[in-house]
Amino acid sequence: MKKILRAAAWAVGGVVVLVIVAGGTLYFVSQRRLDHRWTVAAHSVSIPTDSLALVRGKHMAVAISKCGDCHGADFGGAQFIDAPPVARLYATNLTRGNGGIGAAYTDLDWERAIRHAVRPNGDGLLFMPSLEYEWLSDEDLAAMIAYLKSVPPVDRESVPNSIGPIGRALYLKGDLVLVPAEQVNHDTHPAPVPMAVSVEYGRYLANVGGCTGCHGPGLSGGKIPGTPPDWKPASNLTPAGIGHYAEEDFFRALREGIRPGNVPIDTLMPVRATKQMTDDEIRALWMYLKTVPSKPFGGR
Repeated sequence: MKKILRAAAWAVGGVVVLVIVAGGTLYFVSQRRLDHRWTVAAHSVSIPTDSLALVRGKHMAVAISKCGDCHGADFGGAQFIDAPPVARLYATNLTRGNGGIGAAYTDLDWERAIRHAVRPNGDGLLFMPSLEYEWLSDEDLAAMIAYLKSVPPVDRESVPNSIGPIGRALYLKGDLVLVPAEQVNHDTHPAPVPMAVSVEYGRYLANVGGCTGCHGPGLSGGKIPGTPPDWKPASNLTPAGIGHYAEEDFFRALREGIRPGNVPIDTLMPVRATKQMTDDEIRALWMYLKTVPSKPFGGR
């Protein structure tokens, strides 16, 4: 009996050691990547100060790029992911108040953070949607920066982020884009896209508006990478998913959060932002979605 107990103790001890070693390796390897410093060449944008530009910047920040979904309606910073095994993430206070970065960031700092997901010191921003924002035109980006620099100051100190073991494992496996700076194209800048009711402008809105960020690069929907298990998957926006929609159905979905048949859309859909899109923007997006390749739900 003693021999059996001794053998069991050794076995349990061996498992514990393996778990500790595996956990330490996971932390070391993931942290080494997280600590990488990025050098991004400066790309100057001319920040406007006129009232029309500020109106455009507010529209881009609120209705299109949906900055408030993470940073809070007052842009003073907020927790946007609270799933400790994956991550506990807080968006930065963007204002000029205490704890905010608004007073310290230069125009170049804003551009690097938004388009490249890189802080002024070279650290990569976590979960910043720069894979979408890298498509922002200089004009729209400049207007957005002008508006964000103008918002009222909010006194709110930042809270440190933490990445859990599941989040680190998903990150190393490639299933979670935790550091977008690793995938953003830092060497090119997008050409301006004319504002029009066109497929081209609809594609632009789908990119910078985050449609591809949640619904996937092919817009076929599925599990949103890195989200908690209880989060519902994103819908299929290709013709296989919404081919039965009429234009008025699409308008109602974005304005009211209602599908055909009076079925409510899941609360994760940012209707509070999309309802502020203009008629022309919604029509352009609708035109574009009708042209994307039809794919089954979750297909890539």
